[in-house]
Amino acid sequence: MDVSSRVLSELASREAALDAQIEAAREQAKATVDAAQAQAADIIRDAEAQVRAMQTEHEQKLAAEMQQIRQRAHAEAGAHAEQTRGRAQARLDQAVETIMRAVLP
Repeated sequence: MDVSSRVLSELASREAALDAQIEAAREQAKATVDAAQAQAADIIRDAEAQVRAMQTEHEQKLAAEMQQIRQRAHAEAGAHAEQTRGRAQARLDQAVETIMRAVLP
């Protein structure tokens, strides 16, 4: 029985050691998972910040482009209006000249 007791005691001791190793492995795995989750959360926060920054930059570029388009359109409209005024003035001058010729002998 003495041998049996020692074998059982040794088996119990080994089982306890294995249980301790398993628990240590679980704790290490949990710590690894927690660290990975924290890192993933950091990556997600960074990515979201980059997306917001990119959206802001895109909106600013779009606003600047729209302003340039408006300025060009305004300038083109002004130039077109000036050309139209010039043509109208030329026609008016021609009409006045025609009337003056018709009225004055």
